[in-house]
Amino acid sequence: MDIREIVETPIWGLYEKGRNYHRQTGIYVDTDRNYRMYNGNQWEGAKLGGVEQVQKNFIKPIVKYKCSVIHDNLYAINYSSLNFENHQFRRAAERYCDLLNGYAARIWEQDKMDFKLRRVTKDSAINDEGIIYVNFDEEKMTPVNEIVKKNDIYYGNENDDDIQAQPYILIRKRMPVVNAIELALSLGMSEDKIDFIIGDTDTFEESGEAAKEEIDNMVTIVYKMYKQDGTVHFSVATRWVEVVEDQDTGLSLYPVAHFNWEEKEGSARGEGEVRFLIPNQIEVNRTEMRRVLTVKHQAYPMKVVDTSKIANPDALDTVGGTIRTNGAPVDDVHKIVGTIPPAQMSADVVQLQQELIDVTRDLAGAGDTATGQVDPESASGRAILAVQQASQAPMTEQKESCKNFIEDIARIWLEYIIVYAKDGINMEEKVTDPNTGEETYQVVNIPRTALQQLQAAVKIDVTPKGVYDKFAQEQTIENLLLNGFLSAQRVGELKVYGELLDDDSVAPKTKILEGVDKVLEQQRRIAMIDAQAQMMKQRANQFLMGDPDEQSSMMSDAAMQLQMQQMQGGEQPLPEEEEYQDMEAELDEELPVETEE
Repeated sequence: MDIREIVETPIWGLYEKGRNYHRQTGIYVDTDRNYRMYNGNQWEGAKLGGVEQVQKNFIKPIVKYKCSVIHDNLYAINYSSLNFENHQFRRAAERYCDLLNGYAARIWEQDKMDFKLRRVTKDSAINDEGIIYVNFDEEKMTPVNEIVKKNDIYYGNENDDDIQAQPYILIRKRMPVVNAIELALSLGMSEDKIDFIIGDTDTFEESGEAAKEEIDNMVTIVYKMYKQDGTVHFSVATRWVEVVEDQDTGLSLYPVAHFNWEEKEGSARGEGEVRFLIPNQIEVNRTEMRRVLTVKHQAYPMKVVDTSKIANPDALDTVGGTIRTNGAPVDDVHKIVGTIPPAQMSADVVQLQQELIDVTRDLAGAGDTATGQVDPESASGRAILAVQQASQAPMTEQKESCKNFIEDIARIWLEYIIVYAKDGINMEEKVTDPNTGEETYQVVNIPRTALQQLQAAVKIDVTPKGVYDKFAQEQTIENLLLNGFLSAQRVGELKVYGELLDDDSVAPKTKILEGVDKVLEQQRRIAMIDAQAQMMKQRANQFLMGDPDEQSSMMSDAAMQLQMQQMQGGEQPLPEEEEYQDMEAELDEELPVETEE
């Protein structure tokens, strides 16, 4: 290694600029403090001597409650085509969107996105901002979603919360030198630059106090993204070497989505829940400490003893012990041993502490009413749900932010697919056998041109999943069944009812429409069976009424068709089956609702 070749990379210069801004605005210090107060380490730095660090942590319950309100819903990605001009492509576009929806649902499940979404939501509530960086596995053709901490992302414009409007974005990663070398080689860096990947001790910027203690030789790697001519450019570097030089990704969107708990004017980071609860939390803890000290020193009776008149003072602390006096009379014991009665502490202290907790929770929207402190035995599921929903109205902003966050991720996923699916992408499609009703899966290739023509938009379907939400949904389905709406005669009314429901309705819109489809499918199969029976009856009558030569010819044709089918492994349908399929198509046209097979 030539020492004259060691020069800081340009990316590192940008990183230093962002790091200085974070230090000036206190982001690193705030992060550690916010998480410390949330986790319960609320006496950090206090000199308490031998006094126990008692506390009443109300910050964590508030954050947990608010996060649970957001995650009382199930979120599903729904792609739809905006290509209305090409009418011939419209039917294929609907099919492709259904395939994309299934693909997104599988990725959501496989990459444990429900868990990651909860982590991001909690990061946002505690520390203002939750972030997901989306990479892409070209071999498996799947997106890889990675949680990024607020400390580790640096925006070119720290005053704009619009990710896609940023002039550039830096993402900092900390990893062992060995792993960094493996990553660099996998990204195409030449082996002669390996010596420039040098470990360091820059841990001040790490999120959380535990992360500042490392046991391995670690190095900082910085990812840079910026837009030029409408596409995102990408590069990677350490302090002393460029791992990946500037390259055009072909993406038009930054593969980064963030969830700001609440907007903060002039800031890209937003405002979390914890920061302004800390002063009240500290005062509650101080009051609790004063109560403990008062109880410790004044709440118990204290002995006052004239030890000069007692031969064995140690007996005073022994239960049932005998006290021997030095010849002094024992007629008046109180002249030798006495007690000071315990002092009474003012009730205002306890009242002030409880009032601080209650008012703080109420103002934060997480009081007893908001958390649904209702007796479930004295109220119906819908009544309890109404109380909870009314109290959760202030959380509407966070719920909408969460939906927008998921939409941003879904758009990034789709763009990755369009850019990297040069030969199209294979997806699984569920196929139902028209005769047996058996469901199987087949692989369908969606061409890249078709993905581009979709002009797909993203919508997030929300389904409540809370305990009382489920109870209300079960009641709705039970009432529909008891009132006969799942019968063939009234299924049309049920279909209209289901379509008119809001997507986030308490009534299970998706399940109702699935039930409608099942009833219509049963009707279609019954009609098919009746039609087939009628056709077989007509052919039997035709056979019986025919002359012997005609009967012989019909039997010969049937035997030949059966032999051909056996030779071909049963893959080709018999002529009768083809006629049944034609009949099925005619029946589908007669039914009020089409069902895809």
